[in-house]
Amino acid sequence: MILLVVAIATFGQVVLYSAAGGSMQPWAMSQGVRFYMFVAAAIMLSYVPERAWRQGALPVYAVIVVLLILVELIGAVRGGSQRWLDMGIRLQPSEFMKPAIVLACARFYDLLPAGETRKFSAIWPAALLIGVPALLILKQPDLGTALMVCAGGATVVFLSGVPLRLFVGGALALAVATPLAVNFLLHDYQRNRVLIFLDPESDPLGTGYHISQSKIAIGSGGIFGKGFLQGTQSHLDYLPEGHTDFVFATMAEEWGLVGGCLLILAFILVIRWGINVGQAANTRFARLTAAGLATTIFFYVAINLSMVMGIAPVVGIPLPLVSFGSSAQMTVMLCLGILMSIDRQNRRTVRW
Repeated sequence: MILLVVAIATFGQVVLYSAAGGSMQPWAMSQGVRFYMFVAAAIMLSYVPERAWRQGALPVYAVIVVLLILVELIGAVRGGSQRWLDMGIRLQPSEFMKPAIVLACARFYDLLPAGETRKFSAIWPAALLIGVPALLILKQPDLGTALMVCAGGATVVFLSGVPLRLFVGGALALAVATPLAVNFLLHDYQRNRVLIFLDPESDPLGTGYHISQSKIAIGSGGIFGKGFLQGTQSHLDYLPEGHTDFVFATMAEEWGLVGGCLLILAFILVIRWGINVGQAANTRFARLTAAGLATTIFFYVAINLSMVMGIAPVVGIPLPLVSFGSSAQMTVMLCLGILMSIDRQNRRTVRW
């Protein structure tokens, strides 16, 4: 799995090298250095015993919620968003919430007696665990991260064995609340992004520009692509954010459908490995945690690809290990570190 992840990240650095016009600066070099630091951190996390994750899940969740409240009170503003804390280093607590919500929900259902799973008391505490940080993150504003937190938590709730009627009831309540959230919590530009994906051609030079140019880049790559360093949409600056959120479009223009399919296959193999770790686990907490973390990585990939292909709104979710930036890279490697910890525990149990 580590070799597969290294292969994905290395290919990502090649794409960033091309996006910079054939230069290691300013993206590929720093991306590579950070990646290997995170790989080392993930390997160290793999030696943390499963019981430490289980015991620390709820306290860590509480600490991150406090940090999210501090972001609202004293957070640093950057690019019009208030998402960071300056504590000697610039910290974005919402990124840590993505794996933390999985751990917290898994711990809640691990503590819940089996007989309580089919009662309403199995759903509303988890809804609070998910809803409080999601609303705090949405207020920053960060729609993409809020969606990721909701998706990761909802996955654990669904897999915990909560009756479908309760799960569907919660989903319907969320659907009813969504229009209110769109009207009162989202900024104007976020509402436009949610609506414009239905018809990006209605404003091709405005809100729909990103999606339109992304489709052009992907389509122009054809089956085998235009060739390495031969892309025009990104090199001529037609494609905005071609090294971050829309890096897949940059890649697809040069590497074509074949390159895109191979990259997706590599992610599928990583996600499948994570699901297999969960299936082999011996405790309820480990099974739910592994499944939740694997699906968190899946949501990263699925939302980003849907976004760049124009079948989902542009919500600012990068393609992990490929897009430039440390936040998504750190979160995914943290998820993989915890998965490796559970896998190590599984192997130790089998040997005994």
